Amino acid sequence: MFIDEITVSVRAGDGGKGCVSFRREKFEPFGGPNGGDGGRGGDVILEGDHDVNNLNDYRFRPNWRAKDGEMGRGADQHGSDGKPAVLRVPPGTVVIDPESGRMVAEVLAHKEQIILAKGGNGGWGNTHFKSSTNRTPRRANPGLPGEQGAFLLVLKTIADLGLVGFPNAGKSSLTNIITRARPKTAPYPFTTLHPQVGIIEYKDKHDRLTMADVPGLIEGAHENRGLGHRFLRHIERCALLVLMLDMAGTEGRNPADDYRHLLRELELYDPALLDKPRVVVANKMDEEAAAGLLRKFRRLNRVDVLPISCLTEEGIPQLLEELYRRVRGKNTKD
Repeated sequence: MFIDEITVSVRAGDGGKGCVSFRREKFEPFGGPNGGDGGRGGDVILEGDHDVNNLNDYRFRPNWRAKDGEMGRGADQHGSDGKPAVLRVPPGTVVIDPESGRMVAEVLAHKEQIILAKGGNGGWGNTHFKSSTNRTPRRANPGLPGEQGAFLLVLKTIADLGLVGFPNAGKSSLTNIITRARPKTAPYPFTTLHPQVGIIEYKDKHDRLTMADVPGLIEGAHENRGLGHRFLRHIERCALLVLMLDMAGTEGRNPADDYRHLLRELELYDPALLDKPRVVVANKMDEEAAAGLLRKFRRLNRVDVLPISCLTEEGIPQLLEELYRRVRGKNTKD
């Protein structure tokens, strides 16, 4: 199961207690105070990890607590700090306060860390309370409690390419061909139920691109029909949108209408998505009706279209080169 939204409860460690202790040696039976300080409680930390691509780890473990700081000891020995609890999440994870709906923070990069809850400070040992009028203080501070709270983690995938289209356009087939991801494919709609992120290797360039395959949209996705919001948010941060069309018009679809409806859904969800560079990919060019529909589509829309066939893999090398040029070179919007 692909989890991209989940609530976690966290609690940082409490600070350790300070120690009340006095120096007692053979020839100095009335030495001064030497109680050590308590250790600081561990923090709860959110850390970006590019080896993680979902929030599945928190489905069955939503409660996290860091370790408490150790109590101080005699002979001026301070307690050790509590071990932090580190929650590893994919880059692109947003932290939201579930009560107010306000964004608290976001993790955008590998190894980037944010503190969700700070550990409590350790208490002072009795050494800190020695004075000219009190040479034998019997006072030490307790440690402070750690912070706690609940947070909603929402994943907004960070990828170079965002692959979008209506169901059965061939997005999963394309993802299988050009990336390391292996989503399920079949000749019926809604095969892909969760976003997939794959890596496109350019060995001759010693480079790679990442591509997010978003489950097939339906009309009304901007109103969250078919979990539209949860799918569309995964393309908000993509550098280039790849709009994939069934150019053969199977199942009675019209490629020109599909293109218009796709743009409309993107605009209604977030008008800024139309400002992103995009490329149109015409799939199923091996079908008999595709050539005629492609000519009609070009007359109506006057946009550059990259024709391909996921069945014969015709046009795939040209598509890969164009995607690389658009992302690594100069991006131009259609």
